[in-house]
Amino acid sequence: MPIVRWRIIALFFVHALALGAIHTRIPDIQLLIGLSEAQLGLVLIGQPLGGLAMFLFSSRIIERFNPRLVILVMMPLVTVSAALVTVILNPVAMFLLLALNGVGFSITNIAINVEADRIEAASGTRIMNTCHGAWSIGFLVTSLLGVALRGFDIAPSFHLWALAPVIAALVWLVVVPMPVTPPRAHAGDNKRRLAWPTLATLGLVAFGLGAGLTEGAARAWSIIFLRDSFDIAAWIESLALPALLVTMALGRLLADRWIDRFGPVRVARVLSSVAIAGMLLLVLSPSAPWALAGFGLVGIGICVLYPLMLSAAARLGDRPASQNVAAATLIFQFVNLGAPVLIGAIAQGFGIRMAFAVLLPLLGLTWLMAAKLAPKANTPSPSPDGEAVLAQP
Repeated sequence: MPIVRWRIIALFFVHALALGAIHTRIPDIQLLIGLSEAQLGLVLIGQPLGGLAMFLFSSRIIERFNPRLVILVMMPLVTVSAALVTVILNPVAMFLLLALNGVGFSITNIAINVEADRIEAASGTRIMNTCHGAWSIGFLVTSLLGVALRGFDIAPSFHLWALAPVIAALVWLVVVPMPVTPPRAHAGDNKRRLAWPTLATLGLVAFGLGAGLTEGAARAWSIIFLRDSFDIAAWIESLALPALLVTMALGRLLADRWIDRFGPVRVARVLSSVAIAGMLLLVLSPSAPWALAGFGLVGIGICVLYPLMLSAAARLGDRPASQNVAAATLIFQFVNLGAPVLIGAIAQGFGIRMAFAVLLPLLGLTWLMAAKLAPKANTPSPSPDGEAVLAQP
């Protein structure tokens, strides 16, 4: 099992490498195509739109073919679709390619989280936050690579096309030797074919919404925040995303022991308070160093909120974990569908600082809804013969 644990952690790392590269080059692509902030916001909804339908059917696909095969087939779609954006410099083409990218991202994102939950269930050890820590490190690595390549004025097309075969090789190396892990036991009969949200998943999404949207906004707009707010070099602008990702990665790597010691509710409330403080510092920052410090605090604050939501969804036990994870993520995609347009429109009309300020009430909602993470007394846990049994209070 330790080897399997390291392979799933490595897979999260590679998944972030595949997804994150294009985010560091969005400002360059924006200038190449000639898009305003509002137009860019409209184009960026392509990715969440592409993932919407896939989330409904992803559970059936994953349960039918197993997460490993889904990842092997769909991960190349993520890298190639991102690379094609740099070749066909047209806003409509960028929208369609990001939609295709969203299809690949959505199903691989659910697949790796489901596989991590299966390994947690089989081993009896919490690893979800460590996996997401590895994901943050991977996103940090690809962001720093983007910083370096932008500093040396390397074209986005060379960057993204050179990365595609590297990702394909890493995915093959990590995934092919992985054994098939049995799914987590559940109490439902799995008659539903679509991963529709339930009241339980809606409550968890209300908790994770602020963190998810803040992380998404930082990926797409953090570099633009520094570019539009301060007169600094391009490579300094590119440090905004790494500033957030470094603290996110460190927090996630340490989080499993925090949660085991203090419980998920207390950890979530402390960290959401840190996220609110960091966002206030960012919005009010008088200079680039203060803004970078704000991004760092936000990274600490949101580091485990999204993984906690996914882990709690997978552990609900009322139906297969893949359905609850897909349902929770589906709602996120619906919100993300309008978030880039909203942030772009606010940035266009009121400035990029106000666009980030609108995230503060959502982080407050995260604090209020943290109680949804408390373990339920009647959730099923696997019995020695593999059947689902009810955990006693």
